[in-house]
Amino acid sequence: MTEFACISSSCALWHAYHPKIKAELFSTALAAGSGLTIFDPIALPPAYQTNLESLGRVARIVVTNANHARNAATFAHSYSAPIFAPPELREELPHSHNLHDGLALGPLRVIRIEGAADGEFALYHPDDGGTLIIGDALINFDPHGFTLLPRKYCTNQKQMVRSLRKLLDLDFSRIFFAHGNPIMMRARERLEALLTK
Repeated sequence: MTEFACISSSCALWHAYHPKIKAELFSTALAAGSGLTIFDPIALPPAYQTNLESLGRVARIVVTNANHARNAATFAHSYSAPIFAPPELREELPHSHNLHDGLALGPLRVIRIEGAADGEFALYHPDDGGTLIIGDALINFDPHGFTLLPRKYCTNQKQMVRSLRKLLDLDFSRIFFAHGNPIMMRARERLEALLTK
């Protein structure tokens, strides 16, 4: 069963449990520049599509790592929106545009996170106190809470931690996750505390 929530006038999220991978999958929609950016979309029941569309026109779909193709192609087709994805997904999403470190997608900045899942990227939006959207490198769900991607899922966890430290150069108060509930206040401080444990 999918749950949908409008977090503010500029962002929403929806999530559902995936029995095959035994994890809760989260998708985020963020109004950024001239339209909505959808991150790591999972299927959205028709009952919620009007809620999503009330936030703005879907301008682009972003896939944050090589494991998150999810329903990106369906969303791209439904909304005639381009997909931006890691190069590792070129075969699965043949019409997508490659993400790379430093790429600007409107006001969003793309940041490569080495050492996490294959093709991992974070995206940063500077407005309104700053927002970070992350794929798998950070998670926030029970029983683990806010923590790092477990070592067994990382290509190199030490390298991932070094990459995540670069994010502390940014100002942000919120983090949205592909796996877990968002942190809506003092997110940068919480990430700094996590990385100095």
